[in-house]
Amino acid sequence: MKKKMKNINKKIMILGASILQLPAIQKAKEMGLQVVVVDMNPAAVGFNETQIEKEIISTIDIPKVMDAAIRHKIDGIMTLASDMPMRTVAAVAKEMGIVGINEDTAIKATNKACMREALKKNNVPVPKFYKVSNRTEYVFAVSKFDSAFIVKPADNSGSRGIVKVDDLSDHNFISNAYDYAKKSSRNGDVVVEEYMKGPEVSVETLTLNGECHVIQITDKITTGSPHFVEMGHTQPSRLRDDIKRKIADVAIRANKAVGITNGPSHTEIIVTNDGPKIVELGARLGGDCITTHLVPLSTGIDMVENSIKIALGEPIDIHAKYSKGSAIRYLSCPKGKIKSITGIEEARQMDGIRQVSIVHGMGSVVGEIESSTDRVGFIIAQGDTASDAAIKCEEACSKIKFSIED
Repeated sequence: MKKKMKNINKKIMILGASILQLPAIQKAKEMGLQVVVVDMNPAAVGFNETQIEKEIISTIDIPKVMDAAIRHKIDGIMTLASDMPMRTVAAVAKEMGIVGINEDTAIKATNKACMREALKKNNVPVPKFYKVSNRTEYVFAVSKFDSAFIVKPADNSGSRGIVKVDDLSDHNFISNAYDYAKKSSRNGDVVVEEYMKGPEVSVETLTLNGECHVIQITDKITTGSPHFVEMGHTQPSRLRDDIKRKIADVAIRANKAVGITNGPSHTEIIVTNDGPKIVELGARLGGDCITTHLVPLSTGIDMVENSIKIALGEPIDIHAKYSKGSAIRYLSCPKGKIKSITGIEEARQMDGIRQVSIVHGMGSVVGEIESSTDRVGFIIAQGDTASDAAIKCEEACSKIKFSIED
């Protein structure tokens, strides 16, 4: 109760009311804060929470969000696991004189081309890349590659619009790759970059007053070519300690290069034969339950609470309470209409299983996994070590069976 009384007059605005932002909404309420939630979807799951103030506005409509922020006299603003609202966060923070990234950092953190240019300028390792705005520029960029390359939108997330080109002689596929990426680009720009080989990790950080702290490094599993949709994460990374030190160093340098002085970040890195190279960086908490579930399970550190405190200008606690393993695995099933699902309760009862969630249930029509929204569900586990958590998670996944209509 004392904790709630301390914060009773402080008001936080959270951009987004989807399942991704729900942990922040719930945590802010738990902290005793007044909570203003913004989302253009009146049916968003976060709006089902009680004791919140709702604003049915697009999170990227800066003027309208600004008006609401001023009207509510907010003390802080944040989002979780979503990139584009960061530009709104920056604009509101500047106008109201509250903690937040600046507008230049917001652009660098939400546009992959601008991000890459900032990283390259500051000698942070990145893959060879070209930003293209039309088909002529695309053809020129493609001509500069003599091995596999990636085509992706300059300003999207969740693996949307990403495709790998392996066969440089397949001109029809190469042409379609541009169309596929451009369709998912908000501003029409596309990035063409070298395909990097090696293990992929993400780095979760919290920066306070310019000092960047690495909280956790996470091993990643993807579907691989052509769409690279994330299907699993394990903490802590099982890479060698010397490699993890290099990864942490690159992530810290990347945060400084894009200008993050206060707040969280989620940096994706591939460890190539030439060392760690940046895939991309988000100036917000990572999604896929990495920061909301896996980090607390592996370290005891509450990144959501700490991010809220940073947004309010309050001190944070980043000391690990313990060292355990945690893992998430995403479920997939054969293409078609789901007739039945079995094994859910059995999976939930297994040792170390912390959550089993089905996103696309009975009656849903599922297809090929081309983006994160196509995954049918997930399981989260905790173990004594990363390997222990991963094994428990995968054993639980094996219990769940999907039946598809003929």
